[in-house]
Amino acid sequence: MKKIFKDKITLIHIIIIILGVIFISLSAFHSNLWYDESYSVAISNRSFGDIWKIGGHDVHPVLYYWILHIIRMIFGNQIMVYRLFSVLMLAILGILGFTHIRKDFGKKVGLLFSFFVYFLPVTVAYAGEIRMYGLAMLLVTLMAIYAYRIYKNSEEKNVKNWILFGIFSLASAYTHYYALAAAGIINVALFIYLIRKSVKEKKFNFNLKIFIGVAIIQIIAYIPWLVYLLLQISQVSAGFWIEITFPGTLIEMFNFQFCGNLKDSMYVSPWIAGVFGLIICGYVIYLYVRNRKNKEENRPAKYAIIIYALTLVGVCIMSLIMQSEILYARYMLCITGLFIFFISFFLGNYGNKTMTIVICILSVVIATYVNVELINKNYDESNTKPITYLQENIQEGDILLYGNEGSAFVVSANFPETKQYFWDGAYWNIDEAISAYGPNMTIIHSLAEITDKDVRVWVINASNYAIADSLEQELGANLISKAAFRTKYKDYEYTISLLVLDVENKK
Repeated sequence: MKKIFKDKITLIHIIIIILGVIFISLSAFHSNLWYDESYSVAISNRSFGDIWKIGGHDVHPVLYYWILHIIRMIFGNQIMVYRLFSVLMLAILGILGFTHIRKDFGKKVGLLFSFFVYFLPVTVAYAGEIRMYGLAMLLVTLMAIYAYRIYKNSEEKNVKNWILFGIFSLASAYTHYYALAAAGIINVALFIYLIRKSVKEKKFNFNLKIFIGVAIIQIIAYIPWLVYLLLQISQVSAGFWIEITFPGTLIEMFNFQFCGNLKDSMYVSPWIAGVFGLIICGYVIYLYVRNRKNKEENRPAKYAIIIYALTLVGVCIMSLIMQSEILYARYMLCITGLFIFFISFFLGNYGNKTMTIVICILSVVIATYVNVELINKNYDESNTKPITYLQENIQEGDILLYGNEGSAFVVSANFPETKQYFWDGAYWNIDEAISAYGPNMTIIHSLAEITDKDVRVWVINASNYAIADSLEQELGANLISKAAFRTKYKDYEYTISLLVLDVENKK
């Protein structure tokens, strides 16, 4: 302990971890939801078997949902606990800078890795999301670390490294398809290296034998999910919502990687995000070119950015195969740990002290601005008003009716015991996936499918889809009341209409 306090860099590193964990936690203590989060919460209430079956019709694998289900079994349906699990994943990722990166690549690189995990604006923006991105980021980074350790010590037989690599590789593949792509690329790269090593040594390298065994186990363990992957390629892709434009999408992805900006979630000005990103990339490229002769020393960072780039290329190829756009900025979070390592490596090994400090200060300033924005939005009293309004007015026997609008499902996740209808007027082709919201959710494609009579119907977002008007015209419903709400969290608009439905008066 005395040695730690005498080592200035180590002490600073520990302080950064403590402050960083606190920093990314500041905006996470709330129970608001947006559509994707509501899906995570809803599906976590199902059994392991149901999650597997329903998840096969979603656009992501199921490991994260299984973990949420375990958390639910332990703590109950506590939205804040789910959110803090995501914070925990990012906290552990930052700690890897002290426990793993520092050991393998030096104190400065490890310190900067932890710093950027906690204070890069994009990670701050998504630290508390009830989604699988934090888990995927952690697993992909761990997989890459142990792949590098195997590569670096290829003359040694380290069973522990192989076991951990295999576990993190398979877990990555079961968490997100960007993580699956990264796992595939890392496995192939490791295989090629071991093949070349065996050819050069003119003998069957023992690590190649181990790799073959680990690879077979991974493939066998992933075969059950391949059935659902093929199903998603043939069915889910038909309703995929992502649109790609050039150069707009590329600019958005670049800005997102630094500040978390998306079309519907602008945390800072796109110009600030772009300039900040260009400063970092420009300086790191300068450091790389200036020190390009140090090929052996720079190899870990070069491999990290190559895997990062190849993952995105692989996703583009997958988009063509699926005939659907899956190149989406938010999914890049799964491989952001590799990007952070790339930056940290060159700044830590070659960066000018003044320039490195300037970049870190810029990152903290922008991240603080993002965090303040998050805190103001996440804790605003407007966020609870739509749910509170329904809780105070809904009666036993009432039903809920939604259209193709994400905010509606936030309501659904808060009323799992209430009978609900989802009017899929836009034909999203997600009937099986929507069953995650429970047995009380019925999917309809026509309002005529509602056979209830003499019941009160709460229509969510009626103004967007004119559902209330359609109920009055087609089913003879009578409008009783209408209330409008706007939340700061995700800037959702709710129009909640109450109608009395009597199908015998159907026009």
